[in-house]
Amino acid sequence: MIVYEFKVKGAQIQYRRIDEAIRTAQFVRNKCLRYWMDNRGVSRAILYRYNTQLRTEFPFVESLNSHACQASVERCWSAIARFYDNCKKQVPGQKGVEPRDDDSPKGRRTKRGYPRFKKHSRSLEYKTSGWKLSEDRKRITFTDGKEIGKLKLIGSRDLNFYQLSQIKRVRLVKRADGYYCQFCIQVDVTIESTPTQKVVGIDLGLNYFIADSQGNSEPAPQFYRKAEKQLSRANRKKSKKYRKGALPQSRNYHKARNRYARKHLRVSRQREEYCKRLAYSAIQSHDLVAYEDLNVKGLVRNRHLAKSISDAGWSTFRKWLEYFGRKYGKATVAVPPHYTSQNCSNCGQVVKKSLSVRTHICSHCGYVADRDVNAALNILQRGLTTVGHTGSLYAWGDLPSSSVGESLLGYGES
Repeated sequence: MIVYEFKVKGAQIQYRRIDEAIRTAQFVRNKCLRYWMDNRGVSRAILYRYNTQLRTEFPFVESLNSHACQASVERCWSAIARFYDNCKKQVPGQKGVEPRDDDSPKGRRTKRGYPRFKKHSRSLEYKTSGWKLSEDRKRITFTDGKEIGKLKLIGSRDLNFYQLSQIKRVRLVKRADGYYCQFCIQVDVTIESTPTQKVVGIDLGLNYFIADSQGNSEPAPQFYRKAEKQLSRANRKKSKKYRKGALPQSRNYHKARNRYARKHLRVSRQREEYCKRLAYSAIQSHDLVAYEDLNVKGLVRNRHLAKSISDAGWSTFRKWLEYFGRKYGKATVAVPPHYTSQNCSNCGQVVKKSLSVRTHICSHCGYVADRDVNAALNILQRGLTTVGHTGSLYAWGDLPSSSVGESLLGYGES
């Protein structure tokens, strides 16, 4: 599955109708979630029947395409199924905080991923009906009762290479800089590549974004840190235009809010492209890539390093690394990160060092190396040991290393 993304161009009234369709899909999801809360234990089929009841009860729901309403029910059920799965696996949540069925502030804190109501949805998903592409595949027309009409697709991708039957989903996404249309196309993304007979271990860090077992390193770009001054200025301008207790806010406030959001979007895209470029280069140059299976969600709880860790984009890099590895048939191995920085890669002895010590000096064998390079060598050794002993590419033994990024696999072609 791949995803092609286009920016859509239309009239202002069409954008307002897109917003109305997104709000309707959000309404369906929230109503289904409320029905599940009031009738605990209902199945997905019952939620589908409740969706049919909503379409007969509310005319604005009936005007939305039936498959789009079903997609909203699927999103609701996905959150419910994830909550049940977390309970079965005993995933730790917030201790002592029980979920509440009401939407009060005390009930917003979640335990083990308890489903929550959507307040500001920004996407709408159609299936195989409710839309129609033009003959040249440069325009799309939405034919349901929301009367969105014909929109122009702006992008470099060519949809003429694919049959209409291969397009399984069409999404409308609202971002700070406009509206986008995504096409989920069912194709085989696997590409045969020439073996390089090379392997590499990658250590993720803050001093260097990555350092590999061959002694190469890439600096941390720190896109958020560099843009923080502009972001703070834009946020102050937005806050000055906010009128407390005023409903609705002024047009100048919404303009300032949009400028602030666009700056954040630019930083996010910079980080995404940087991670994509490094991941693609690593996969193309090696047959096996071993990397740390970091618990980023737990690491960001450190209030001293949370901003730097979030700015680094380790999870984004891992997502693209696993995607390109699967696409080009290369092995990606996630290894446990424990003691990779403390153990000596030459003799295996433990050399205790604090985070401020950036050079590894082994007192047993005299081996001296950069701290991150030493960690990358340990990661590579563990990755090769895992593959050699178990015949698997997964260091933990139960789940594939691509399980984290598998749900986002299609975004490699957007």
